[in-house]
Amino acid sequence: MLYKVKLKNSDENVLLDDHVFEYLSNEAYLKKVDFINNLRRHSSGCAVFQKTWKKAEGGYKTETIYLHKLVAERFLAEEKTADNNLVGAKNGNKLDCRLENITFRSRAVASRKRKTSSKTGYTGVYSENNRFRAVISVNRKSVHIGMFNTPEEAALAYNKKSKELFGDNGKQNVIKLPGRAAESLPTPETPRLNPEDEIRLPG
Repeated sequence: MLYKVKLKNSDENVLLDDHVFEYLSNEAYLKKVDFINNLRRHSSGCAVFQKTWKKAEGGYKTETIYLHKLVAERFLAEEKTADNNLVGAKNGNKLDCRLENITFRSRAVASRKRKTSSKTGYTGVYSENNRFRAVISVNRKSVHIGMFNTPEEAALAYNKKSKELFGDNGKQNVIKLPGRAAESLPTPETPRLNPEDEIRLPG
């Protein structure tokens, strides 16, 4: 069974495995601060708990707990290594905190998964003389893939090369084509829940 927990500042929900939800609801400190009912959507796209405390010596202290990191450290600690020590979501949705979707990854993989800064909107695609160049970073060096007539063609070429080089750890652009559904190489999706499998908590 999965739990959907509505965020306080958003219409979005967090997905949690049942035993993870039970832990977050009943662990002494988390229960004391009503952690499960005070999750908010952070600007980075993840769920976060924040509380400001007044210090005895004066001033204030803000406590911040990122949900996906807390779940990973509590339930997947054996998967953490010296190299793979950053927490990410396999399907890119940081609100999907099912254990099968959360993973420890290296800094290099995390970097490939970040949102692109390219003006074309696609990772590895850059406008050049009315055409579009596709490049990919390998061992911190830019590798030329090819020149294309549209940013979408260049993005698809990037996706193919990324899959060849990095497998499931490679970044995949979501291709937007006018009048057609977004296209990309297959990536994991957030599951669709049947009503009988879902428990929605009041917001």
